[in-house]
Amino acid sequence: MPELHLDGLVGPTHNYAGLSLGNLAATANQGSVSAPRAAALQGLAKMRLMLSLGVPQGILLPHDRPNLALLRAMGFDGDDARVLRAAAAEDPALAAVAWSASAMWTANAATVSPAPDTADGRTHLSVANLATMAHRALEWPQTLAQLRLLFADRRYFAVHPPVPQGFGDEGAANQMRFAPAHEAPGVEVLVYGVNAGGRFPARQHPRASAALLRRHSVARGHLVRQADDAIEAGAFHNDVVAVANGPLLFAHEQAFEDRAAVLALLEREVPGFVLVEAKASEIPLADAIQSYLFNAALVSVDDGMALVLPREARDTPNVWAFLERVVDDPANPIHSLHVQDLRESMRNGGGPACLRLRVALEDAALAAVDRRFLLDEARIAALEELVARRWPERIAPHDLGNPDLMHEARAARAALLDLLGIPAAELQAAEWQAAGALAAAA
Repeated sequence: MPELHLDGLVGPTHNYAGLSLGNLAATANQGSVSAPRAAALQGLAKMRLMLSLGVPQGILLPHDRPNLALLRAMGFDGDDARVLRAAAAEDPALAAVAWSASAMWTANAATVSPAPDTADGRTHLSVANLATMAHRALEWPQTLAQLRLLFADRRYFAVHPPVPQGFGDEGAANQMRFAPAHEAPGVEVLVYGVNAGGRFPARQHPRASAALLRRHSVARGHLVRQADDAIEAGAFHNDVVAVANGPLLFAHEQAFEDRAAVLALLEREVPGFVLVEAKASEIPLADAIQSYLFNAALVSVDDGMALVLPREARDTPNVWAFLERVVDDPANPIHSLHVQDLRESMRNGGGPACLRLRVALEDAALAAVDRRFLLDEARIAALEELVARRWPERIAPHDLGNPDLMHEARAARAALLDLLGIPAAELQAAEWQAAGALAAAA
């Protein structure tokens, strides 16, 4: 049973606005000059690596940005250029929200329950509301539209709208699935946070997590609490301090508020459970978060498991020493390390795991996925050529008021849709349909 990885193609408006409170890299690089072209090419290089490891690979598309509907709803009027200039002059932080390319981090696109885990034997996906952060709360309509095109065959898939906005949900970044193999029934662990008076908000609400397990009819699902110390240290999602694959938990010692209870649960529920853990004494939380050691893509390969890591993990001496000990230990299923340069994404606080949504599918279900979103070597090469021609080389903060950048970004996205054979009108219709269905349900 293959595991499809859907990576977000970094959009042409990728910039460093520092919008994400609690994401230390994003706020530290606020106001820096970004490199959208390099960012997208780095992401495509990672996708090529995943294909070489035997992992089916697809993409989710950059959203239509800047979001002028937001700015008009906030009282700016006139033609597009006037709206953009006025917002940038009067409220530059709001203008930055409208430009955000954060949909590139598709681990936050949805929560996924594979068919072996669900009562009706279909794969269920619930788009995340991302309600905690204004720039991300705008994303769900376009994300839902894409997911409903990708997974349109209702024999195999059920794609749900977000849980209500009052209960923050950040998607698969706070989900771990354990199973002997992808095709076996699994144990789904959803990790939530509690706002305990620290500097940073807990983004995953326990009621949202409970709702996801109910609406997906997951047979074996559990909620566990993320450690307050991890959130305070900058682990704004669980996947910054823990990742799972098969029967393996790869995590930091301080990932969970009640570590002993979580391990007891997994030892009881997961056949052949394996723990690979970094102790705080060898890797402090600060080093784990700065290096994104646990925000790795942990995947099954022919000889066990592989870790796809950011360059920052290799450049942090105690982290790299720990990883070398892990792969040298024959008792561990992780046998290989693959380092990728994802500097542009990392500077905005997103590593290899942030950039992908994992969807385990039986062969028949994979064959039913919309092929326009799937990649092979030739399509990756074509995307690289398009990015090299169309994506802006640099974006500085003052560019966010420039209508020329808006026109450049729109033309780049239009060229992407043309390359993939996805009419903009089809995406727009799917978005309207998704928003209408949610309004009717409310």
